[in-house]
Amino acid sequence: MRKLLLSLFVVVFCFAAGSALERQANSDYHARREALSKRVDGIVVLFAGVENEGPNAIYGFRQDDNYYYLTGMSEPGSALLIAPATPAREDAKENSAARPFTEILFLPARNLTQEKWTGPKLGPENLDAPHITGFDRVEEMGELPEEVARLAGGKRTAIFTEMASGGEPSASTAPLEFLKRSNSLLSFQDVKPALASLRTVKDAGERDLIRKAVDASVAAHMAAFKAVKPNVTEREVSALMQYEWDRRGCERPAYTPIVGSGFFSTVLHYSADSKTMKTGDVVVIDAAGEYSMYAADITRTLPIGGHFTPRQREIYDIVLGAQEAAIAAFQSGKSHLRRNSEASLDQVARDYINSHGKDLHGQALGQYFIHGLGHYIGLNVHDAGDYSLPLGPGMAFTIEPGIYIPEENLGVRIEDDFLVDQDGKLIKLSAALPSKVEDVEKAMAAK
Repeated sequence: MRKLLLSLFVVVFCFAAGSALERQANSDYHARREALSKRVDGIVVLFAGVENEGPNAIYGFRQDDNYYYLTGMSEPGSALLIAPATPAREDAKENSAARPFTEILFLPARNLTQEKWTGPKLGPENLDAPHITGFDRVEEMGELPEEVARLAGGKRTAIFTEMASGGEPSASTAPLEFLKRSNSLLSFQDVKPALASLRTVKDAGERDLIRKAVDASVAAHMAAFKAVKPNVTEREVSALMQYEWDRRGCERPAYTPIVGSGFFSTVLHYSADSKTMKTGDVVVIDAAGEYSMYAADITRTLPIGGHFTPRQREIYDIVLGAQEAAIAAFQSGKSHLRRNSEASLDQVARDYINSHGKDLHGQALGQYFIHGLGHYIGLNVHDAGDYSLPLGPGMAFTIEPGIYIPEENLGVRIEDDFLVDQDGKLIKLSAALPSKVEDVEKAMAAK
């Protein structure tokens, strides 16, 4: 009976947490926490984001990437503490007992009034909370300062947390102020570099979720192929795509969809999606869904009238050729996405573009490739990761060359998602979506 009740509670808890999310096994998140503890010389303290209140509450809540990576929890307002195992020490300077690996999840006390608006939450008083969350211990949020002090043991101790940087706020900034004021022996360091290093290589569960995000997004692009026509608005196409990936299990767009036609095909982050598409123009569609927190990122360029003009086809084939050249040059454990590095795939694509075709003034086209060749994907569409490492097994990333010529109202980008498998083979996850001119035009004409 107890097992039955526990199973029912898990179902209710996941539903209440907004978790139509396909969560990985608790052991996966535990393994990440333990791996992080071995990379830092101190205690990790990390806070989840909090729910919006007042009028902003209607916009919903999305968990912070790093916190979700370590916990798999989509609920707001909790915190985690991780302390590495330490051996016993007996010498003239220190006499201390061994400490095992320690992990504690801190949950806020339940607010039954707020839950009437946002749904039931898992509280620290629930005896099954460790089983549900996969943490060794679950405590009430108010116990966190005391646990930090106990683990620090009256010695100078580094607290690794998310520090605000580059104008980006951190969910941990405000809650940590109390610790800073109450314990002068604590110093604070940014945990993001260590987490970025861990997140560079995706485990099997992450790779599966990325595949599902890509598959749903490919289906959405196929629907767009058939919807793009003269006198259709960009917003109609955007709305159709969001419907298609949502009904396949995605919870939201992975980023603001870009559907830019005519001149706006040359504007990289155009997001108004407000124009009416016209015959003779192309439309750049950069749009994808997020499946259980994991993002896809796919772009196609389509002729609005169903067929590319000779000039549009010339530029399109150069961009496709640049992507194919980068794919052909890939070597696991050697290739990089960065420019100015040995075995740079970015440089391969640029060299191809510069050696094929000219602008209206006879100049090389490389000047119109104004962004990088690719980036990691994962919990964020531009996922955290260590770009100093060569691309290798478990890494997921985009390859997306582009040429944007405002003078000709002509922009072309072709973007696909890739994964390096365990044997070092480069897998094109979005291969089901046509990219060659003939196949694009055929797909657009299909009923």
